[in-house]
Amino acid sequence: MLDELSVFFPAYNEESNLEETIQKVIPVLNQVARIWEIIIVDDGSKDKTGEIADKLAQKKSHIRVIHHSPNRGYGGALKTGFTQAKYSWVAFTDADGQFDFSEITKFIDKSSFADLILGYRLKRADSLMRKIYTFCWALIPKILFGMQVKDYSCGFKLLKKKVFDSIQPLVGEEKVTQIEMLVKAQRLGFKFAEVGVHHYPREHGQQTGANLKVVLKSLVDLIKLWKKLR
Repeated sequence: MLDELSVFFPAYNEESNLEETIQKVIPVLNQVARIWEIIIVDDGSKDKTGEIADKLAQKKSHIRVIHHSPNRGYGGALKTGFTQAKYSWVAFTDADGQFDFSEITKFIDKSSFADLILGYRLKRADSLMRKIYTFCWALIPKILFGMQVKDYSCGFKLLKKKVFDSIQPLVGEEKVTQIEMLVKAQRLGFKFAEVGVHHYPREHGQQTGANLKVVLKSLVDLIKLWKKLR
C-alpha cells in the first residue's frame, strides 16, 4: 500500500465511458492508498464528458476536474494531470475503460525499487491497422534515442511526482510527450520497471490517437525533440 497516490484520467469525448471507469477505480484506491485523489482532465470535450466529470466531483470530495478549452491533445492532458497532482506518487490511465485499474497492485509491488513503473499491453485489443501503425511508430524512439521499453505509449503508468518535476520543461506535444518524459528520466538515472497489463476492447466511443493530423504533428515534434536532445 502507498501512503499517498494521485490518479488522473485524460478524457476527450468519453461521455459513455467516464462514469463507469471512475466508479470502478474508487474501491481499488481505498485498498491500495491511505490518501488518494482522482483528477479528471476534460480535454476540451465536445460531448457531455465535462458535465459528467463535474457531477462526479460534486458527489466525491476526492475528485477534481480540470477543463481545457480548447483541446490541448493527449500530451497536454498528461502535463496538466501531472502538474495538478498533489501527492508523491502519480498514476494515470485512460478514461475509456480499456485497462483494469485493479492491476495497479502490480505497479505498487515494484515501487520500492523503481521510480517509474510502465505498463505494457500483454495483448492489444485494437484493430490490425492500428497495431501495425503503433509497431512502426514505436521503432522511431528506439532508433533516435535508444529507448528500450516494451510499450512506451501504454496509457497505464505509475511514477514519482519528483520524476516529472525533474524533467521540466517538457516541450513535446501529443504522442511525443511520453517519449520525452522517458528519455529525459532515463538520462537523469531514474530507475524503470515494467509490468504486463491486460488491454480490453473499447466498448463505446472512438479512438483519436491514429488521426493523420495528430500523427504528422507528432512526427514533426519528435524530430524537433531529437535535434534538441542529441
